[in-house]
Amino acid sequence: MPNIRELDPSASPLDYFGFELRRKREEAGLTQGELGACIFCTGSLVGQVETARKVPTREFAERVDAALGTGGTFSRLVGLVLRSQLPHWFQPFAEMEAKATYISTFQCQMVYGLLQTEAYARAVLATGKPDNLDDQVAARMERQRILRRDQPPVSLVVLDEAALHRSVGGRQVMRKQLQHLLSFRDARCVRLQVLPFGVGEHANLAGSFSLLRFDDDPDIVYTEDLISGHMTADTETIREATLRYASLQAAALAVEDSAELIKHVLEERYGQHPGTG
Repeated sequence: MPNIRELDPSASPLDYFGFELRRKREEAGLTQGELGACIFCTGSLVGQVETARKVPTREFAERVDAALGTGGTFSRLVGLVLRSQLPHWFQPFAEMEAKATYISTFQCQMVYGLLQTEAYARAVLATGKPDNLDDQVAARMERQRILRRDQPPVSLVVLDEAALHRSVGGRQVMRKQLQHLLSFRDARCVRLQVLPFGVGEHANLAGSFSLLRFDDDPDIVYTEDLISGHMTADTETIREATLRYASLQAAALAVEDSAELIKHVLEERYGQHPGTG
C-alpha cells in the first residue's frame, strides 16, 4: 500500500489544492492512475499534486475540473496556488495588482512583468537562482491573466529604452520579446511608451516604480530594493509619484513613435542574420 502523506488543508493554497484533489478523486471512485488517464498525465503526477510535492499548472486544474465535474473549483483555486509560488515579499503587490483598475508603471531595467514572454521571464527569474524556477515562471505567466479579463486594468507603461537593448536570454528571446511588445500596439487597455536615450536626465533616475489605482481603495505606490518590495498609500508619496509619472509620460515617445523605435531596435539589434539563431 502506498505511503499516503496527510495534508493540513489550512497550511497553504498548495496543500488545500492537494487535499481537495484527493477528496474529489476518491468521491469519484477513481485511482490516481485512472484520473491521470482522464487528464492525460501519469498517476504519479496526480499523486505528487495530492501530496503538495508538485505545483499544478492551470491546464492540469482545468482538466481536473472537466474530468471530475467540479464546476471550475480547481481552475479558480490554481490562481491562488500559483501566486503563492511568488517570492513572499512580492505576493502582497501581486494581490493588489490583480485588483487594480489602473496601473501606471515606469521600468528602467527590464520589460514589465505583465508584458514579458515566458522565455524572457525565465531568463530574468533565473538570475536569482531559485529552487523553484518553473513554478515562479508559471506564477508570472498567471499574473498576466489580468490583461485578458473582460475588464482588464488600464495599464500605462513607460519603458526606458535601455530595456530594449539589454539582451536578456539571448538574441532569439529578445526578438520574441520585442515582437510581443509590438503586439500591444493596438491594445485598448495597454498604452506602451518608450523613454528614449535622447531625453538624458529625467524625472525618476532613482529607478522603477508602479502606481496602482482602485475603484474603492486608496492609491498605492510600489517600489523595490535589492531584496524586497515596498508598498505605501502615503498621500505625499502618491502625489510625488503621480507628478513624476506625468513628467515621464510627457518626455516619452508617443505610442506610435514608441512602436517604431521598438521595431528599429528589433531589426537593427536582434534581426535575423545568416548563421544566427
